Amino acid sequence: MEATETQKPWFYESAGQRKGGFSEQEMIGLITSGEITHGAIVWRNGLPGWTKLEQTELASHLDKSAPPPLTGEHINNTIVWILAFAPLIGLFAEAIVAGIVYGGSEYRIQRALSGGEFFYITLALNIGLSFWDEHVLKKGGTDTSKFKGVTWLIPVYLFQRAKAMKHNLAYFIVWLVCFGFMLTAFI
Repeated sequence: MEATETQKPWFYESAGQRKGGFSEQEMIGLITSGEITHGAIVWRNGLPGWTKLEQTELASHLDKSAPPPLTGEHINNTIVWILAFAPLIGLFAEAIVAGIVYGGSEYRIQRALSGGEFFYITLALNIGLSFWDEHVLKKGGTDTSKFKGVTWLIPVYLFQRAKAMKHNLAYFIVWLVCFGFMLTAFI
C-alpha cells in the first residue's frame, strides 16, 4: 500500500532540493544517522513555512546525535585571515623564489614578477588555505556543502563563508584589496 501524505508528512531541504515525504520515525532515523543535523530546515503540514529543525518537535532527537555546529565567534578564524592577505603573502613568496632562481638580479626579479612567471605560487597558497579553512569549519560542525564546491574560487568562498558564519565581509574585502594591489604592484 502506498503511503499517504498524512503518514509521511515531513520534508527537509538538502543542497537546494526538497526531500520527502518522510514519517516521523524516518525523520528520527535521518537525524540519528547524521543525514539531518542542526540548522537543517524542515516542513510539514501545520508549520507556518520552512522551519529550522531545532524549532520543531523533532529537536529533542538532535541531542541524541551530535552537538550543534560552532557559531562564527567560536570558530578559529586565523586561517581565513591569513587567506585574506594571501595575495600579498604569495607575491612576497614569488619574489623570494624569483630572487633564488635569478641570483638576486633586481631587474630579472621584477621582470619575473610583472610577467607572472611564478603566479602558481600565489594560486597554490590561496587554494590551499581555502581548503584548509573549509576543513576547520567542517571540524567545527559547519555544513560546508552549502559552499557548492567553490572553495577553490577564493572570493566566492570568502563571501559565502562570511554569510554562513554570520560574519561581516571584512576578510572578503581585505582579500579583494590585496588582490587588486597584487595586480597593480608591478605594472
